[in-house]
Amino acid sequence: MNSNTFSKPLQINRINVKDNFWKKMMELARTHVIPYQWEALNDRIEGAEPSYCMQNFKIAAGMMEGEFKGFVFQDSDFAKWIEAVGYSLMWNKDEGLEKIADGAIDIVCAAQQPDGYLDTYYIINGLDKRWTNLRDNHELYCLGHLIEGAVAYYEATGKDKLLNAIVKYVDYVDTIFGPEDGKLHGYPGHEVIELALIKLYKIKKDKKYLNLAKYFTDERGKSPLYFEEEGKKYNNKFWWEDSYFKYQYYQAGKPVKEQEVAEGHAVRAVYLYSGMADVARETNDDELLEACKRLWSNMTKKQMYITGGIGSSQYGEAFTCDYDLPNDTIYAETCASIGLVFFARRMLEIEPKSQYADIMEKALYNGIISGMSIDGTKFFLCKSIRGSSRGF
Repeated sequence: MNSNTFSKPLQINRINVKDNFWKKMMELARTHVIPYQWEALNDRIEGAEPSYCMQNFKIAAGMMEGEFKGFVFQDSDFAKWIEAVGYSLMWNKDEGLEKIADGAIDIVCAAQQPDGYLDTYYIINGLDKRWTNLRDNHELYCLGHLIEGAVAYYEATGKDKLLNAIVKYVDYVDTIFGPEDGKLHGYPGHEVIELALIKLYKIKKDKKYLNLAKYFTDERGKSPLYFEEEGKKYNNKFWWEDSYFKYQYYQAGKPVKEQEVAEGHAVRAVYLYSGMADVARETNDDELLEACKRLWSNMTKKQMYITGGIGSSQYGEAFTCDYDLPNDTIYAETCASIGLVFFARRMLEIEPKSQYADIMEKALYNGIISGMSIDGTKFFLCKSIRGSSRGF
């Protein structure tokens, strides 16, 4: 690996965007989307399906009575919101928004357990059940997004309350997972923690976080397959057992360095590939980088629409096989386009090749901004003619 070709982007607060198109989009996010989504997180949008996100944190913190509601990954809605707030504050200081964010952080941190654990689904439903379904229940996924949100808010404001809470959580996770005897040899069913840990490593300069990211990457798909063992132990139903995908739905059917084609759930895949690229760069792992290049080539040359859309199948929100790109049932989830940009950006920072920049631009214009309405109050999950939308 040639470190002489490495690059990194400028800090966001050093960039002044004056372009009429993007400036308008950024202002829309700052003045409409972020405030609207805060109302959605608190279930104050008339006619919209409740989020239950902040309610769950309040229940977990003992601020109110109730039961967990929403999806198992509901905590990630706060995490993504606070990350957006952080990026917005890097461009535009806003004391009012910062005050709201600080209050939200107080609620979230109040739910943290003495050992550092912070996931409302298991805090409310029983801590004895945590880490019993890594494949499907999104604990490490939610943590990954919390890391990203905490890092962004710290970089924007210098305030470290959320960052310190998440560091405590990650330190606890490091005692649970790893290659050592006595630890769980598991990894997340929905990736994102891999790339998030690299962000934390760059802030804290502690190699523990780099090593944990490398572990989650390297351990994935090794034999005996963790998800199989977990399923037997806890009797977790494997939804994809009789499917085309099997464990490659989670990109876990074989070690990542042996994977040659993009397979399974498209969002999970590109989040994983982004983390792989980060780990390859930080650890100078040529073999891992070669796997990233193979996966990039297959995905962009044989499994991507001309618009930059990826993940053609509504069945599993997934990649299927080479050149299976139907026009009438295209799925092409917005989140997959976001992950594609993440992956492209990381590959571009490793080697300055136009293919990465070109596809990053294509996905940004066609796949990402099309996921939000012009007024910033409606959000679209996919591009299928039968595609879905949701209020947040």
